[in-house]
Amino acid sequence: MASYRFVTLAIVAIVFPAVAMATEHIVGDETGWTTGFDYAAWAKDKVFRVGDTLVFRYTPPNHNVIKVNASEFKDCVASKLSEPLISGNDTIPLATPGKKWYICGKVGPKRHCADLGQKLAINVISDAPAPSPTTPEDNAASGIISTGFPVIVAALVFMAMIMV
Repeated sequence: MASYRFVTLAIVAIVFPAVAMATEHIVGDETGWTTGFDYAAWAKDKVFRVGDTLVFRYTPPNHNVIKVNASEFKDCVASKLSEPLISGNDTIPLATPGKKWYICGKVGPKRHCADLGQKLAINVISDAPAPSPTTPEDNAASGIISTGFPVIVAALVFMAMIMV
């Protein structure tokens, strides 16, 4: 019984931090994805990481979400090949680092992107730190020690001692 608990706790201790670190960003917070909102200001102080998700909430069919490139974003025009998301609760996983651009492609009396500013640009960063220069003294042991692995091992040992 104790070994079963230990294995379960070990799995949770290893998997949970990675899952818990991902953030779900509700675009526009309680305002959602709509016209007349400053999405540049909304995104300015946020950190978007690989593994996070963007959630665009809006009332269909009033709006949509189209992923575009930099020039399409600037011109507020999506490629004919771009498929708009139209559910009203669109979740987009941020799977790769780099710049990402999204616009609303709806046109009413005014164009939602060009005339009403319904567009979002973000920069997604990788969680992996930039590699540091290596020296001949570097070895695998120093890499393991600097990753936080010892903290996880110590936590697992502590939990095992409590449960026995």
